[in-house]
Amino acid sequence: MALTLLTIAGALRQGSTNRLLLAEAARLFAPETLVVADLRLPLYDSDLEGAEGIPPEVQTLADQIAAADAVAVSTPEYNKALSGVLKNALDWVSRTRGSPWRGKPVAIMSAAAGRSGGERAQSSLRLALNPFRPRLLTGPEVLVADARNAFDARGRLISERTEKTLRELMELLRAETGGQIG
Repeated sequence: MALTLLTIAGALRQGSTNRLLLAEAARLFAPETLVVADLRLPLYDSDLEGAEGIPPEVQTLADQIAAADAVAVSTPEYNKALSGVLKNALDWVSRTRGSPWRGKPVAIMSAAAGRSGGERAQSSLRLALNPFRPRLLTGPEVLVADARNAFDARGRLISERTEKTLRELMELLRAETGGQIG
């Protein structure tokens, strides 16, 4: 079964630990096709939407969500919540036609500087995704604390325990698509 995994990082920085975490998630999921979302979107503005419609880059993201067999989302924790970049993307996608999130298998995770590893960010992300009615996995929770020191020079997770938990989450995500790993 040829599976497409879409990864969505709630951080724009190329070297972000959330991008590293999603790269590890993709490695463990082992999709036939990997699509990496670009959240460099204009700020949501109903005047802009009214004047110009849905921006092409927003429609691309919505189409990527709709086309994916599964989605993995990783968010940093900014002021005890998901990132503004990610919330803005969710707000824009909510304005597109076709309910791209509905019924979509989705795994969430977080990498953050603090000791809770983005636990509050994940909680707020779940709340933000719920109205779209995806098939959100309930766990295991992948919370990478002290994220700057959680990856080796190759971008691999240092903690075997965290990698094991991420592997389990990716196995469950793949199972939600009807596929099996390995």
